[in-house]
Amino acid sequence: MAGVTVRGLTKRFGTRTVLDGLDLDIAPGEFVALLGHSGSGKSTLLRVLAGLDREVEGEAHVDGTVSVAFQQPRLLPWRRVWRNIVLGLHKPDAGRDLALKALDEVRLADHADKWPRTLSGGEAQRVSLARALVREPDLLLLDEPFAALDALTRLAMHRLVRDLWRAHQPSVLLVTHDVDEALRLAQRLLVLSGGQIVSEYEPGPGVRQRILADLGVSENATA
Repeated sequence: MAGVTVRGLTKRFGTRTVLDGLDLDIAPGEFVALLGHSGSGKSTLLRVLAGLDREVEGEAHVDGTVSVAFQQPRLLPWRRVWRNIVLGLHKPDAGRDLALKALDEVRLADHADKWPRTLSGGEAQRVSLARALVREPDLLLLDEPFAALDALTRLAMHRLVRDLWRAHQPSVLLVTHDVDEALRLAQRLLVLSGGQIVSEYEPGPGVRQRILADLGVSENATA
């Protein structure tokens, strides 16, 4: 299983520094949530860990394979569901069997031959999760994958992700704006601000209020 080690990670866009000497460790099998304002560098860090952005300073090491589920499912509309799941997987002979097994895990066993356009938002996100899991990742990166879902579907997805994490035990880094979602899913919660991790919590009494305070949000604020 993977461990994640980040030391002195710095990422700049022109004159703007998004990540500023950031340090991070994620233990094998640990579920971590990363919170912060829009533009704080959450998705940038995720892209670095996924190997999608290498123009950085410092060290970012993942001990194992990585899969990503994004906010948008990014399914190819001209490929049936099962073919989307095994896209790029170098096991052509077992492709459909692997896809069916992954679909069964996300409770969509009867959707293998459907077209992506026929899926609901929640179903498309479950296919995206199946596509990530079929690669048997050591590190699963979740980039706000539930943000576009309605409240009831989001809760169902939370339960599913927890079940899948317990079954497979990858390390997980969840990027989210939703404090309640982070508390519901993660073992450890990090707040990113000014390009660095400024606070760290484990779920417990009073933690929600402390995280909101770190984010400059008052529960009593009015519009």
